[in-house]
Amino acid sequence: MKIFLDTAHLDHIREAVSWGIISGVTTNPSLIKKEVESLRASPGEMDMESYIKNILAAVGRMCPVSLEVAALDADGMVEQGMLLYEKYNQFAGNVVIKIPVCTINSKGEGGFYEGILAINRLDEERIPVNATLIFSPEQALLAAKAGADYVSPFAGRVDDRIRRVAGIPFEKSDYFPQEGIPDGSNPSSVLRDNGLVSGIDLVEQILDIFMQYKIESEVIAASIRNTIQVREMARAGVHIVTLPFNVLTAMITHPGTAEGIDGFTADLVPEYLDALKKGPEAPGVRDHV
Repeated sequence: MKIFLDTAHLDHIREAVSWGIISGVTTNPSLIKKEVESLRASPGEMDMESYIKNILAAVGRMCPVSLEVAALDADGMVEQGMLLYEKYNQFAGNVVIKIPVCTINSKGEGGFYEGILAINRLDEERIPVNATLIFSPEQALLAAKAGADYVSPFAGRVDDRIRRVAGIPFEKSDYFPQEGIPDGSNPSSVLRDNGLVSGIDLVEQILDIFMQYKIESEVIAASIRNTIQVREMARAGVHIVTLPFNVLTAMITHPGTAEGIDGFTADLVPEYLDALKKGPEAPGVRDHV
């Protein structure tokens, strides 16, 4: 399983990449705008174009960076996608264009198939696409059929929707059971969103469909809320998870590890520390290597 970082925070990207575990980055216009505006409030102002180039350079070649379009119609998304790709891919060769799978809003306004059309046309131009805002296996299937290189199911937001509709108070970082939450009105059943019992369920169903039909699009588990969700995604066999920086850092810590470090450091004796110091090489030591 590959790990992407879901951020536009340049310092976080540079730090995580330096650990040698990051294989890509996903961004969106809101994330980039927030970071650029914060830089403008400090010395050393940086413009949007320079900031994007810095992200691409920090992640490096062969590590995809998703840049999202702003338009909602197919022609506009294709035009913007081609512009982003032509403008920035030459810099590090790692640009992927992020396209919403459907652009219908909550009022029913917009086009049903604008995203699918845009994905197909960009695929014909051999421009890699990440189909985003996926909330159902059928959306993922259509995006893959249209030519998306990546599909991004929003697992955490599925969990949010189930709790919100049921009137369950929650914090975004709260764990949501993979098997779902029992339905209070029918204890033998669980709460569902469009037939899904959890965000993990969404990803597993997509993976099952892709495996059955040998679909090559990679699945990026997005909208990740906590470390347990990352573990469950890994067990489900997802190709990629894209994580906020705080979730990534939380993955490495554990109280048991901290206790172990306390015991380890308490047991160190001066003689052992002396043995770790670099000193003059003993005669003939190389002969035995």
